[in-house]
Amino acid sequence: MALKMNQASVDVGTQPTEKADEDDRSVPRSDSGSGDDSLDSLLNCPLTSSLSPRKRTTSQSKTEPPLLRTNKRTIYTAGRPPWYNVTGTTFKEAFVIGLCGGSASGKTTVANKIIEALDVPWVVLLSMDSFYKVLTREEQELASRNEYNFDHPEAFDFELLVTVLRKLKKGKSVKVPVYDFTSHCRRKDWKTVYGANVVIFEGILAFANKELLKLLDMKVFVDTDSDIRLVRRLKRDISERGRDINGVIKQYNKFVKPAFEQYIEPTVPVADIVVPRGGENFVALDLIVQHVHSQLEKREITVRSALASAHQGQPLPETLSVMESTPQVRGMHTIIRNKDTNRDEFIFYSKRLMRLLIEHALSFLPLKPVSVETPQGAFYEGKRLSGQRITGVSILRAGETMEQALMAVCKDIRLGKILIQTNHDTGEPEDHDVQEEKIFLLSLLMAEMGVHSVAYAFPRVRIITTAVDKKVNDQFHIIPGIGNFGDRYFGTDAPSDWYESDEGMDY
Repeated sequence: MALKMNQASVDVGTQPTEKADEDDRSVPRSDSGSGDDSLDSLLNCPLTSSLSPRKRTTSQSKTEPPLLRTNKRTIYTAGRPPWYNVTGTTFKEAFVIGLCGGSASGKTTVANKIIEALDVPWVVLLSMDSFYKVLTREEQELASRNEYNFDHPEAFDFELLVTVLRKLKKGKSVKVPVYDFTSHCRRKDWKTVYGANVVIFEGILAFANKELLKLLDMKVFVDTDSDIRLVRRLKRDISERGRDINGVIKQYNKFVKPAFEQYIEPTVPVADIVVPRGGENFVALDLIVQHVHSQLEKREITVRSALASAHQGQPLPETLSVMESTPQVRGMHTIIRNKDTNRDEFIFYSKRLMRLLIEHALSFLPLKPVSVETPQGAFYEGKRLSGQRITGVSILRAGETMEQALMAVCKDIRLGKILIQTNHDTGEPEDHDVQEEKIFLLSLLMAEMGVHSVAYAFPRVRIITTAVDKKVNDQFHIIPGIGNFGDRYFGTDAPSDWYESDEGMDY
């Protein structure tokens, strides 16, 4: 249980959906040179000189969740908060893939294919589309007449882009601008994005800046025939955006094609891999995925083994408070740790222990002296909470069991919930601004490894528990432990190799 002594919103970031450049914001498309990309199919599109406004979008999707579901798993494209190493610093830098290519070359398709094939739980998608400069009034007038060059390097805010990508690479959370292509300005509300195992960055000028290139661990150029790219632009702008064919061709010849020849095509030599035919080139995609997997293994993304062996023999942190092991407390531990205890008794004595734990935790809250008058007319010098409300945040699912005890002790307390999902194949967590010193972490039982890990990552968070066990086994289960608390409490069954994954019961 996390007790917070102030009201704070949980800022859940979403990642700008991957769009291409200003002239490459289209729906998902095929990357092959046949079928819908043929000139014959283009002629079947309604070629209209409609004067209806161009259908522009923002650099951020408001409707799509930050998820990509494959047949194997759910991939979180909003990233994740950084994990920490044994010294409390972020564990490893993310692996950054840079995707470059001409307008309508199929960068979006390639990025999605890589994400699906990588099969890693945390991926951030970052597009240059979010980093267009805010246009002046004169530039906006040019843009409305298709006279502004969105394919030129000067159209992008490379300084901000490099700053954002550098922070993401270090696993830090960042604010990403949301660009409005109707007003050609940045929206007031920027989006929060978190670090990830892999960051995929795409854009027509992804290789055009030296500082940007230094941040890319792998550089991929998506090479698609210029005729196919032109066909895609014509189809999209005529059928999707209400443009007339003459305007599209004019803009292509005046800006898009020259920019490709001058700024984009010359960057092909810096690419590690060139992918002809885009998303349909499965051989190239397989090579990319294999390389990324090998690099992730080298970088030792798995942190638990390092944490398990760290801090051995070191004293427990001063921020830890372990409830006194009275005969009553030890007796209740004996009952709930016993594998033969039936569910009714397990629940009953767990609830008793939770109530004691919460009462113990409340003793650490800041109090101020107060004087009250008794019914006899005398005055009593007492204590009162220092004017701040408490919020309880349960870490599902075992932490949810402590809510009843908390509500019984703290009248009208506000409650929230956090889900930290464990990958049962790797044991890794799959998953905000409150001052650390205002957070109490309550757990019915903890391992020394867990105490040290939390204390080093968040040195000012107070950790409160009823007992600390010294050991964990090869599967990182607490020894002697309590078993899978959630399964024992809720009466659910779990495979034997999951059995103790939930025992910390953090809340």
